[in-house]
Amino acid sequence: MQRPEPIDEEIVLDPKRYIVSKTDKKGIIEYGNDYFVEISGYSEAELIGQPHNIIRHPDMPKIVFKMMWERILNDQNIFALVKNMAKDGRYYWVVTEFETKKDPISNHIVGFTAFRRAAPRDAIKEIEKLYAKLVEIEKVGGMEASEKYLRGYLEEAGKSYDELIDELIGNKGLFKVFFKMMKALFK
Repeated sequence: MQRPEPIDEEIVLDPKRYIVSKTDKKGIIEYGNDYFVEISGYSEAELIGQPHNIIRHPDMPKIVFKMMWERILNDQNIFALVKNMAKDGRYYWVVTEFETKKDPISNHIVGFTAFRRAAPRDAIKEIEKLYAKLVEIEKVGGMEASEKYLRGYLEEAGKSYDELIDELIGNKGLFKVFFKMMKALFK
């Protein structure tokens, strides 16, 4: 499937709705809820069996996805601010959290469920600056250079990535409560 050309038009998400997708361990889409299908612009048939990066926006630094994959493959949770791209090239911002699915016999990770909500406007304004810098660095020096910059940025701020995201999304527990409720619904 050919990736669309990005256009500078935002899809404003309904803050009362949520996006859910399930993938196998390699990130191949196995399920998407109705809102995911609606917002992505792809039909359910077009999404199932495709790599989840079908919705990856080129404004997203690769280092963020590397960090997310390292965490979730080690059964560690992560909240992330992500800019995704719909089939028509428009974009939308989400706060994402993951849950691992394990084989009941081996206890090995066999898949993931991603829960997403609309990202707060203030968080988007702040993270866009950092992400643009990381993408710029990646174009010149690759992901390794981007990772070094991100480590330095976080060190200078005296924060972990998790603390930065918590601060940006104004996480006073509301997102965590929401995601906990979503996880309970999809078990």
